Amino acid sequence: MDASGIERLTAAGFNVQTQAIPQSELATYINTYNIDALVVRSATKVRKELIEACPQLKIIARGGVGMDNIDVAFAESKGIQVINTPAASSRSVAELVFAHAFSAVRFLYQSNREMPVRGTTAFNELKKKFSEGTELQGKTLGILGFGRIGQAVAKMALGLGMQLRVYDPNITKLKLAWSIAASEITVEVQTESLESVLQHADIITCHVPGGELIGPDQFLLLKPGVILINTSRGSVIHEHSLLQALDSKRVAHACLDVYAHEPQPDPSVIQHPKLSLSPHIGAATREAQERIGIELAELLIKAFANG
Repeated sequence: MDASGIERLTAAGFNVQTQAIPQSELATYINTYNIDALVVRSATKVRKELIEACPQLKIIARGGVGMDNIDVAFAESKGIQVINTPAASSRSVAELVFAHAFSAVRFLYQSNREMPVRGTTAFNELKKKFSEGTELQGKTLGILGFGRIGQAVAKMALGLGMQLRVYDPNITKLKLAWSIAASEITVEVQTESLESVLQHADIITCHVPGGELIGPDQFLLLKPGVILINTSRGSVIHEHSLLQALDSKRVAHACLDVYAHEPQPDPSVIQHPKLSLSPHIGAATREAQERIGIELAELLIKAFANG
């Protein structure tokens, strides 16, 4: 937890323990020190076995959005409150999406690998190789999942002059509202089928909590030359089908912040030359971490005050 959150909790009279505890020792630690609230990020698994082993737990808090690492329903059946911070990291993840998108359309991920090695001996060759980039303006962005992060991505895309195609089974249409330079902007977005988005988007970005959304069958629907971006969960895009699509050039580039086998991604995936890569850092900005820490502290203080 960010220091800002720890300071607020301490000032409110909480005893905050921040030791790094291995997953295998977590239940023993919780019981030994009579922990009332457990705060985790994405790596720590809070499954049924751990919850049953720690009956004194009152709150499980997730610093971030997705709670697929927590057995939420089981925890709540035991009277344990489960909270998260869904809004705190939306902008940070959205900005990473576009960092990867710009890297892909201008070949930065590849030129950054080759320039240190060949920049002094093959400068003109590299210049020619990487001189066929494209602009994001006018391209169609497909957004799979239109929660807070998907909406933050949509606002940035519209600001860049992109067209939107959106899929979300829980939303039919939604009004986006935000301010730019003291001007209020409102745009109504209509969702469509997954198949339609896959067939028409130039760039597709995933913002769903989990489950395989783009598998072998869906790859057949993709517009040739599409760019895929995944900052949600590694399982959302079938990785080996992705490698095949990159090799066949159906997918021009892919940008991954998450992987099916974290923290040990498949070497064949991360070594592919057409991939822009980052190590699950979507929410890892100073600003987002501060917001997460403060929001967690306020939620915990409120939860215990309400009994």
